Amino acid sequence: MITRINKLAIELPMPKEPDPNGAAAVQELLGGRFGEMSTLNNYMFQSFSFRGKKKLKPFYDLVASITAEEFGHVELVTNTINLMIQGTTFQGDPDIAPMQNAKDLRNSQHYIVTAQTALVADSMGKPWNGDNVFNSGNLILDLLHNFFLECGARTHKMRVYEMTNNPVAREMIGYLLVRGGVHITAYAKALEIATGVDMTKMLPIPNLDNNVFDTTRKYEAMGIHRKLYTWNFEGEYKDISKIWKGVSPIDGQPLEVIEGTPEGGPIPELDELPEEFAPGISREDFEEILKRLQRSAGL
Repeated sequence: MITRINKLAIELPMPKEPDPNGAAAVQELLGGRFGEMSTLNNYMFQSFSFRGKKKLKPFYDLVASITAEEFGHVELVTNTINLMIQGTTFQGDPDIAPMQNAKDLRNSQHYIVTAQTALVADSMGKPWNGDNVFNSGNLILDLLHNFFLECGARTHKMRVYEMTNNPVAREMIGYLLVRGGVHITAYAKALEIATGVDMTKMLPIPNLDNNVFDTTRKYEAMGIHRKLYTWNFEGEYKDISKIWKGVSPIDGQPLEVIEGTPEGGPIPELDELPEEFAPGISREDFEEILKRLQRSAGL
């Protein structure tokens, strides 16, 4: 079971203007083959079906704790897309076509299907599906796949970063480049313990330091690249410390296991969109709902 915390992993800046075509590109980081939907579901099903959880507890704890973090990454990318789309259309009578600005944009489904919010799809609008999940039942093979998956995800983030100068997208990508680097290193360390092969000698993949990206530097300055979280406050999953130990390959400083979660930031409030009939609750409807709630509570 997962404890839901009403925060994002980081605080996202509020955009000054919409960037719907940029949002279409960022969709790849959500619903693409190497997007956050894939990392979440790969690790989630591997952790659910992990054989020998007690015998191989450090490895199970690693995959399980990273699963919880990936849930938050899906939420972070989704909110980034939502903010980037916001403000594309305008309010008005249906006959004046208040959504006319959307017809020539890259992804019309953002406006027709989801009322200007993220899709569970890639940058070309192809829906994410379970074929992207790899769960072989073989620990070494799954760890190797996860290492490859995180390297692919890193590559795609770097490319999307270079496609847009949108401040919301770049803030999100900068943070996830740092956190993705943690996951790559964690899986590399797990493979080294399991096989004796030093996978970190291949890093970084691609061969470009995170420090070249403006929005990653502050997160590395905060030491976030050295932290692996348990995502639990009751003493569970702490055996990741048997894998996440030693020093960071980035700066040679000691690695840390943090019980719990990052501090996080507020979840953005999305405005009503009357032209999308969203959320479809008028002031009169709201007042009637409030009366029903008061009556049911005996007030």
